[in-house]
Amino acid sequence: MIKSIKKILTNKFDMKDLGVTDVMSAIKISKTSNLLVLFQYYYIEKILKKFSKDNNSTIKTPIDVSVYLSKNIGKRRNQLEYS
Repeated sequence: MIKSIKKILTNKFDMKDLGVTDVMSAIKISKTSNLLVLFQYYYIEKILKKFSKDNNSTIKTPIDVSVYLSKNIGKRRNQLEYS
């Protein structure tokens, strides 16, 4: 089925088959036997290199130590709306 779709698309558009995708929209794709894994580190590294910040070491994030963080027990938010 995939071969026939590729043939139809090739007849209609100027295209070529580049094989299995390993990076799409700056997200690295890894395939295991039963699932696909998406890695955003690839995109982050690309942006850091673009701005010459790829050789920086990690640092602690400043935080107000008097703030107590607790598990959210309130109502759930719609993820799409939140985004």
